[in-house]
This record gives sequence, C-alpha cells and structure tokens, in this order.
Amino acid sequence: MRMPMSTSHCTTITAIAAFFMLMAGQSLAADTLPPFKDELFSAQKTLETGDNGAFDVIDYDEMRDINGRDQIPEKRTQQKYVSLGIRKLQTEETLSLNGQRVDVTRVGPTANAAFTVIFIHGRNGNRRLGANDYTFGGNFNRLKNLVAGNGGVYYSPTVKTFDSDGVAAIAELIRYASEQSPGRPVILTCASMGSQICWGATRDAETVKRLKGMVIMSGVTDPDFAKSAFYKAKLPLWFAHGSRDPTYAATDQQGLFETLVKVKYPAHFTLYQTGNHGTPIRMIDWRRVLNWVLAS
Repeated sequence: MRMPMSTSHCTTITAIAAFFMLMAGQSLAADTLPPFKDELFSAQKTLETGDNGAFDVIDYDEMRDINGRDQIPEKRTQQKYVSLGIRKLQTEETLSLNGQRVDVTRVGPTANAAFTVIFIHGRNGNRRLGANDYTFGGNFNRLKNLVAGNGGVYYSPTVKTFDSDGVAAIAELIRYASEQSPGRPVILTCASMGSQICWGATRDAETVKRLKGMVIMSGVTDPDFAKSAFYKAKLPLWFAHGSRDPTYAATDQQGLFETLVKVKYPAHFTLYQTGNHGTPIRMIDWRRVLNWVLAS
C-alpha cells in the first residue's frame, strides 16, 4: 500500500564491449541496454503504480529476497546471480585529479566509453563496496556487467568525507570521466549518506553540464533541490527507498518526489514495500533504471 503522502564468459563480454566502442561515435542515450539476468533481477512484482507510472510500489520479502537468494545471507549470494568474466575489465587505481587523490575501482575502458556510471557509497563504505560481486544479492555484479559489458565504464570511488571536500573530489571524478569520453552520458548514483554527495553535485553548474541524470537510493532529502542547477536543467532523477527504512524516512524522500511530479519534473520513485535501509541497493533493477535515465 502506498505510503501516506499526497554466467557470461569473458570473450562474450569483450566482444560486446568492442562492438559498443566501435559504435562510440554515436550517443547511447537513445539506445537500450540489452537484458542481463533479467529473469533473476527484473521479475519483481508491482503492487501499485501512480502518477502516470512515475511511482511504483514493489513487493519485497526478506525471506525470499535475502534468505532465498543468498548462499550466506547478506554475505554471499548464490552463484547463478553473478558472472565473473567482467573482472577481466576491472582494476583498482588512484587518480590524481587537480590536486585531489581519488581511490577508485574502475570496470571498463579508461577512454572512449559509451557511457559512465559512478556509484557513491554511504558511511563506512569504500571503493570495494560498489564492486563486490557477491554482496547485495549480486546486484553490483549485474551493474558492472550492464555497464562495462556494453562498452561503458563504471567507477566505484572511495569517498573520504561527505562534506564539501567530498563533493569537490567527486566533481573532479565526473570532470575526468567526461573528458575521457567526451559527449557521452555520465550517470551519478548515490546510496545512503552518499546522497549528500549527489545533492552537493546538483548545485555546481559545471558538474551538472557533464551529467545525464542521477539515482538516489535510501538517501537524505534536499529541501533546496529546486534551487539547484540540476533542477533547472531538468535532468532525470530516480529515487529508490524501503518503506521501513529506519535511517532516512521514505516519507521525506517521497515528499520531495511528489513536489517534483506536480511541476512535471522527470522523476521516478520506487518504493520497496517492507524494505529496510539496504533494500534498494539489493533490489533496484539497474537495467530498467539506466535505460530510463539514458532515454530521458
């Protein structure tokens, strides 16, 4: 019920990546990322929709979606949920960006990527969290395959602080990624406290010029978002939240979404019924979300 408020092989991966890099002269924005383990990740039951399809409530059940999915609950998912050939395209590196040293896990090419996805972790996380193949039900492994397996590049940086310094560091990473792949989409995704980095990025006009869209999972709310350069550019924004999140209330984030819907802003809100704070990272349908942002 709506909450009250108004196993791929390396050769295959390499071939796919080579194809998309060959097509790199064309924008991916109008294209569709092909299915990848959709039968495992995308077959989610929708309980409710609203706002002309911009809002949906997805059925979530801990016994099914954690215990029934993981070999060791919350620590190691079953093997069928991961395809490890993508590790051939993965590396850890430290980038020196205009005086900022940023530790990243990169999956995919350094330059001429078809598109870029950057994931920002929450408190106590680091670059390895967003590159772990087996936690969160294998959803990061799917994300890596969807991005790098289609000629894109995925960055999972370590964010040292969630203040203006952290925002500045990620702004430099966005600039770097954009310059490495000129004219290609850059999508910023943030989870939990990492959402403060996303909201900070929305206020910088130069950073916003390099972004295609943004995803906020289990995050805080920015009451001043309507004053940001991101808002003025009307870039697509996808929210994902668990209805029982004890850290950041879903109602707060949904309130912002409802405000955006009223002015026909390109936003989407997915609510995971009975979901907790970490539910969106485990359950978000990355193929659906990325295709929506790229096509918006």
